[in-house]
Amino acid sequence: MSKGKILIVDDEQDILEFVSYNLTKEGYVVVKSGSPLEALDICTKTTFDLIILDLMMPEMDGIELCYKIRNEVGLKDVFITFLTARSEDYSLIAGLNAGADDYIKKPIQPRVLVTKINSLMKRMKHAHTDSAIVAETLPNGLVIDREKFVVIQNDKKYYLPKKEFELLELLSSVPERVFTREEIYSKVWGDHLVVGDRTIDVHIRKLREKIGEEIISTVKGVGYRFTPAA
Repeated sequence: MSKGKILIVDDEQDILEFVSYNLTKEGYVVVKSGSPLEALDICTKTTFDLIILDLMMPEMDGIELCYKIRNEVGLKDVFITFLTARSEDYSLIAGLNAGADDYIKKPIQPRVLVTKINSLMKRMKHAHTDSAIVAETLPNGLVIDREKFVVIQNDKKYYLPKKEFELLELLSSVPERVFTREEIYSKVWGDHLVVGDRTIDVHIRKLREKIGEEIISTVKGVGYRFTPAA
């Protein structure tokens, strides 16, 4: 039985074959594409659990492709991760802005690849399960499901990327308490990825767009706090 369906998009044939081989061996159904334009067409015809995009491609870079998949094709809930050899803040921030959920760094190590993909797929399946939600309801009626990475507000479900969810979970753990940028960086990102203040700001902005501007307030020069509505 398949563990899930994955689309891989990379203009380098050896990378396509390498990633495909390791994920197929792990039990996934893998579709390969060496062309971003072809990949867009595939996404309109086939449903995937996860899409893996190379960041740098000549025809169209992964950031633009990710944006098009999210906004033009309309795949809001599919998990997307980048393959990248780059570590500059601006590239990572642009990817997050475009709708990416995670990154896998090159050179790719098979065990790291498989572990990362298994983790993403597990999270995706938890998010989309129809089983009963065991969750915390906050004073403002916001429901946070820590197992499924689901946030419910006014009967609307939001399937948040992992870091957005962890950031919201941290801030809401002690309402009205100000969390400094240093605390947020340490508790949400730790050693997982080299990020800067702008990355935190991007995640805060994306959370505000989903659950409301007034729920997360900025304390200038210090950090952020979760402020439940009265």
